[in-house]
Amino acid sequence: MSNTVALISEEELDLLENFLLSDQVAESALDLVGAHGLLCALNISPERTPEAEWIELVFDGTPNWESDAQASEMTNLLRKLNSTISNDLYGDQEILLPCELTVDTDEEVAELQIWAEGFMEGVFLHEDSWFGDEEEEVAGLLLPVMVVSDLFEEQEIRDIRKDRALTEEMCDQIPEVLIDLYLHFHAPDK
Repeated sequence: MSNTVALISEEELDLLENFLLSDQVAESALDLVGAHGLLCALNISPERTPEAEWIELVFDGTPNWESDAQASEMTNLLRKLNSTISNDLYGDQEILLPCELTVDTDEEVAELQIWAEGFMEGVFLHEDSWFGDEEEEVAGLLLPVMVVSDLFEEQEIRDIRKDRALTEEMCDQIPEVLIDLYLHFHAPDK
């Protein structure tokens, strides 16, 4: 059997989510939705991020581990989440986001916005590599994520964000945009 990838299960996602929301991690740590966004960006990025660095980004420091076993388990769950995202992107499969594809919710901040903020954190980590010589093309591909993240003050993005129908259209495009970005950086035989 060749290169079997350990994919994360629903039960494992629940365990990881509960840990990321616990008092054992910094209040500023990413939740599961934000971590998923970050890991999507890091798997798409043209520049690799060392595992120790992205794990620290997710936890925003070192958690208050109960034991070495817990540290190992939670770190391995993050690795499995990362492997699952990597496997889906490599296999040209649509990424299933851990949230609804909408910002039109009753929540103060929609989960998709949290996901997009995590994704943009991954982009900002290697911004020069992302935009390089193809800034306009990459920015065009990233536009739906940029709009949903609500991190940008440019007038064009503000105008789109004010238009509910157009913003929701952008939300729906995100899974496809992830594949397009991945192929842009990892299959550039144009």
